[in-house]
Amino acid sequence: MTTMCRVLGVSTSGYGAWRQRGLPARAREDAELTVLIQKIHSESRGTYGTPRVHAELRLSYGIRCSRKRVARLMRKADLVGVHRRKTRGITRRDPARTAYPDLVQRVFEPTEPNRVADLTQYHTAEGWLYLATVMDAYSRRIIGWAMGDRPVP
Repeated sequence: MTTMCRVLGVSTSGYGAWRQRGLPARAREDAELTVLIQKIHSESRGTYGTPRVHAELRLSYGIRCSRKRVARLMRKADLVGVHRRKTRGITRRDPARTAYPDLVQRVFEPTEPNRVADLTQYHTAEGWLYLATVMDAYSRRIIGWAMGDRPVP
């Protein structure tokens, strides 16, 4: 210990006093607040983010602290809230626009075997997954399908 204090330029009595002191008051408060933040976050089933946890601390527990402090402690404890995702789709219909006339005169009741294709998209943890299917409209059986990370033209 003496060699370490000499190398660092600290007196041995100063090092001993620092060891006796323990954690600063701010660090102790942060530890207590982190436990409470983890409790609030788990009670919300992991959905609350910084703004809601901060509001819960203020309204339910009467603890006044900054939102940035709550964000820092949540970041340090690896707590993340659930956020709304953007809804994005392939086709967006304009409800104000009138429908186009059916110039092809399509018949939706199949009388003989024919094929119908469909493209569906699913949001996964790794991004969008596109599923293209080909269905026989007469027998209602799936003839073929393909998946990919981008829609196929």
